[in-house]
Amino acid sequence: MTDIFMAAMKDGDVATFHTVETSKQEWEYGGSEGFWLKRLYDRLEAREQTFLMKVDAGAHAESHAHDQTEQIFVLDGTFYDQTRTYNAGDYVLREAGTNHTAGSTTGATVLVVYTP
Repeated sequence: MTDIFMAAMKDGDVATFHTVETSKQEWEYGGSEGFWLKRLYDRLEAREQTFLMKVDAGAHAESHAHDQTEQIFVLDGTFYDQTRTYNAGDYVLREAGTNHTAGSTTGATVLVVYTP
């Protein structure tokens, strides 16, 4: 397997890769009780951010909006907004300025991507 990776390194500039070892990161407070973040990517000047978000069972965030487009991919558990509940494998895109709630009855882990 190492031969495969070494051959791939010859074809690309791995110096431009961005990697994060999330297992070594602590969860940060996510702005609402029961919401936790691990930062994967921040390019604030371009208004681009990517987070791993953990939502505790029973956590709920009241209606709010973001000034960026928000993309959510549910990795495990269930995640809800005011329209429905999303399961592992579901994807949600909310345009900038869209009011929404968020929460989980069972707990969830989601990938969140913000773009302009």
